[in-house]
Amino acid sequence: MTPAVPLLLLGLVDAAFSGFRAYAGRDARIRKRRANARASLRGLATGSGLLLAPTLAAALLLLAAPDRDGMYDSLTAGGVGYLLPLSLYATAVLLSLAAYFLLPFRASTLAMVIGLGPLTLLRPVVIAAACLGALLNGGGWPALLIGTIAGAAALGVEPAVHRRWYGDVLRP
Repeated sequence: MTPAVPLLLLGLVDAAFSGFRAYAGRDARIRKRRANARASLRGLATGSGLLLAPTLAAALLLLAAPDRDGMYDSLTAGGVGYLLPLSLYATAVLLSLAAYFLLPFRASTLAMVIGLGPLTLLRPVVIAAACLGALLNGGGWPALLIGTIAGAAALGVEPAVHRRWYGDVLRP
């Protein structure tokens, strides 16, 4: 099994959430479903572009490797190691989102404050843990390199969306 597809899906979902986070709190309107959807699509588009970097780097490593099967095996092992911390994190985020949407107002607000807020702040730590997982699971330096590039791409989506579309929203 190749972990590329689940990793890609997690990256794209994270990019959509990053676009939403870049926009969140910048609009005082009550009904802003369209604006939220537009922000998520902007994050998705930006993330899709940034996630090409680890894809191209992995392809170049595979093409340049003298032992392509060995390199593929290393990248696969690293991808599985990278996927484990991200899967745990994604599960925690999904549980917090479920609590937010399904619980009554006060409880859903609490779920946002104690769940989604801190989880957002933990993203760099989770990505560092994923890089460590890629290395320790037998991926070696190639998986660590690809994981680091992918992590930088994922963490770069929100600032890029904010700078491009929402940087001047709060300025007078």
